[in-house]
Amino acid sequence: MAVLYGFHAVREALRAGERRLLDLYVTPAAAEKLSAEIAASGVRVVETSVDDLARRLGAGAVHQGALLEARPIPPLDLSEIAQESGLVLALDQITDPHNVGAILRSAAAFAVDAVVTTERHAPEFSGVLAKAASGALEHVKLAPVVNLSRALGELRDLGYLRVGLDSEGEADLSATPLNAPLVLVLGGEGKGLRRLTRENCDLVARLDMPGPIKSLNVSNACAVALALVSARLRGA
Repeated sequence: MAVLYGFHAVREALRAGERRLLDLYVTPAAAEKLSAEIAASGVRVVETSVDDLARRLGAGAVHQGALLEARPIPPLDLSEIAQESGLVLALDQITDPHNVGAILRSAAAFAVDAVVTTERHAPEFSGVLAKAASGALEHVKLAPVVNLSRALGELRDLGYLRVGLDSEGEADLSATPLNAPLVLVLGGEGKGLRRLTRENCDLVARLDMPGPIKSLNVSNACAVALALVSARLRGA
């Protein structure tokens, strides 16, 4: 079962219709704001209080008066990824749910076809991550894999150009020849791309920064890279 909280995360789950909905716990004020979505989705509503939600989620959770229990969205197999934008993200053991949530927001904004994640060393796709994604979790297809290196090999066989992103990459991403379909591979916090992951990329590129700071947080780097790659592919 997935637990989603926060106004945007809950609203998009009710709107998208990608999940089997179980119970929605809402304060009267939140229920009023979500009245159209509640009516359209037919979800079972349980009125609750701010204090009850805080006890359930912890005092630090910014729930905005809404908590939804639902089933996870069914995952994709790599062979099922529909090539629409021609862009896929692969996350190499990124573990911070705030980072992954922010990456999903960028993925949704740039119409990424899917996000490939590792089954281990990855955060749970609910709770904090769903709140950080602010509804994007409902709009991005997820393809969890056991072995990322093997998955990159499968994507190669499906015709994808595999581009690793690393601050020490040998090529400048903005000047590198690119073609779709393309998978952008992002390394984990601190450790970056693992050796086998790097070896299964066709090239490893960097983001050249004009300022004194030469590297970015992985979620920020993802947003910049997606903007560059999307523009390059549209102009190809």
